[in-house]
Formats: sequence, C-alpha cells, structure tokens
Amino acid sequence: MKQGIFEIIENVALTRDTFRMKLQGDTSAITAPGQFVNIKLDGLFLRRPISVCDKEGYTLTIIYKVVGDGTHAMAHMRAGQTLDILTGLGNGYDLTRVGDRPLLIGGGVGVPPMYYLARQLIESGKKVTVIMGFNTEREVFYKQEFEALGARVLVTTADGSCGIRGFVTAAIPEAGEVSCICACGPEPMLKAIYDATDVPAYFSFEERMGCGFGACVGCTCKTKYGNKRICKDGPVLTREEIIW
Repeated sequence: MKQGIFEIIENVALTRDTFRMKLQGDTSAITAPGQFVNIKLDGLFLRRPISVCDKEGYTLTIIYKVVGDGTHAMAHMRAGQTLDILTGLGNGYDLTRVGDRPLLIGGGVGVPPMYYLARQLIESGKKVTVIMGFNTEREVFYKQEFEALGARVLVTTADGSCGIRGFVTAAIPEAGEVSCICACGPEPMLKAIYDATDVPAYFSFEERMGCGFGACVGCTCKTKYGNKRICKDGPVLTREEIIW
C-alpha cells in the first residue's frame, strides 16, 4: 500500500452515470489486475474504494458509477485537481494460474478491472474472451476498448436491447471451452456463475469498507479456510474457498 497525491488529467462521461477518470501519480504499488484504490474526498469521512481499470507508467485509469455523495463529487471534478489516494490495495488475479483460454466476466461496474486483466493476459499470449453484462444498451461501455486489445467480446443485456438477452450466464455457452473464469460484479451474479460452471474460477467481491487495508476488520467474511478481510485478503477469492 502507498499513499500519494494524484492529478486528474481527464474525467469524462462514458454513459449517463458512468465516468472514466485518468490520473497521474505514483502507481508503483499497483502490482496485479484486480487490486483497488481508496480515494479521499473532502467533507466525507470514509475513503471511496474504486477498482483499477488500467495502469500504464504513471497513469492510473478508474471507471466509476455515480451512486452516492462521493461519486457525485468525483463526477464534477476537472483536470488539474488533485486527489489523495491509497494505491495497491487488496490482492489480484494470478495471471500464472488462468490457463491459455481464460474467460473474463464483468457485470456493470465489475467490467473495469477486467480491462487491465485482459490487457495483461493478451500481452502474455493468452486467448481471452470477455463477457460484459448490463441492464440495457444505454449502460454499455468499453466494448470497443476490449476489442481493440484483441479480446473476443460478448455483451449481454437484461432487456435484450444489445447483444444476448439475459444475464452474463446466458453468454457462457457461447464462450466455448475455457481454462478458467475470472469474474467481478454483484454477489448474485457471482453466485450464478459459480452454479453454472465447474472450471477453476476466481471471484472478486464487493463489500462496504472502512479503512480499506485490513485494520478495522469491517469487511470480514467467512470462507472455508477461516475469516478473511475482503479489502486485505480479497477482493479476489478462489472457487474452492467461498461459502455462499
């Protein structure tokens, strides 16, 4: 973990309530796809945890959805402003254990961390398929960006307005044979993926956090191997250790 001051270099809307923010600062503590950062915002007691969408050199990219006071404040920030950010939080996906044909599944704001993961895997020679799940076509973002990396992309929408009608599990048969699944999104989605598949899998969980680095124990959950803190021991857990 490292604390640093980052300067905003871009903050743009991707959809009506989803924004991409690019920042410049010390990204050296970010060592694996699936980690997150914790952002301090003026007037708010707790930092806001946001997953890492991408990291290149000194540039950090995050994508966030406006859902409360913190993200509402972020949406109104402009280039040149600075943020106090804790980086390198949590564990990430282990690129050495996903095989040659990984399937990446992201639902809503679970899509962004899949981008950094996909880029790393494709650069290492893996054949990557990505399933992106949204409620409606108006919420779809980053499809072209994933395709530009060289990933095969399948989009699902609950209302059928774009891609395959249904939830992300509806697209799993279209992915063909896969060596491993890496998923991020709401817990009901993760449970549905768990039930629908039997290949090795890694699931990134969302949880309300206090400190974000394991001190307050506020995000502890039970696993088959004892209690684990989502912020410190997670957010990525293996199929074998999860208790639903």
